[in-house]
Amino acid sequence: MPEGQGKLEFLEAAPAKPRTLGTTVEARIYCDAPVANPLHRAIAAALDWAMVLIAYGCFLLAFRILGGQVFLNKTNLMVFGGALLLVGFTYSLLPVIAGTETPGMRWTRLRLTTFDGLPLEPRHRLLRMLGSCLSVCTAVGLLWSLVDEESLAWQDHISRTFPTLAIDR
Repeated sequence: MPEGQGKLEFLEAAPAKPRTLGTTVEARIYCDAPVANPLHRAIAAALDWAMVLIAYGCFLLAFRILGGQVFLNKTNLMVFGGALLLVGFTYSLLPVIAGTETPGMRWTRLRLTTFDGLPLEPRHRLLRMLGSCLSVCTAVGLLWSLVDEESLAWQDHISRTFPTLAIDR
């Protein structure tokens, strides 16, 4: 620099602070994408469960057509209940393998993103599916989103992902 040239004194950059919520709790989500509201998420879940129940109905219909008898005793209730859980587990596993959202999420125009705003990796999808199984089994995980500061359910916290509105692709 030439001797006569002046120089400006700038303040040092402030250290990056985590984003805080209205309750002074540090936010988990660092990107600007909004979390889908619980009603929007519930509609997507209802559509997904409707698909599971349709598939289960097809299973029962095929069972009946092939000569199966349905007697309501302890053993049959456990077998048919296990079949419903297996159909639901398979339905939730297929989008994980395909690397996409469930049909219910697509129909309601939701997409998944990480807390940093990045696309999901396969491990995120698997953790989310396992967290969803835990949430459905306990029902507390789903209700958690109603009291969470950022409206996140257990599967959101476990996988560090959340549903947000999809931008037209």
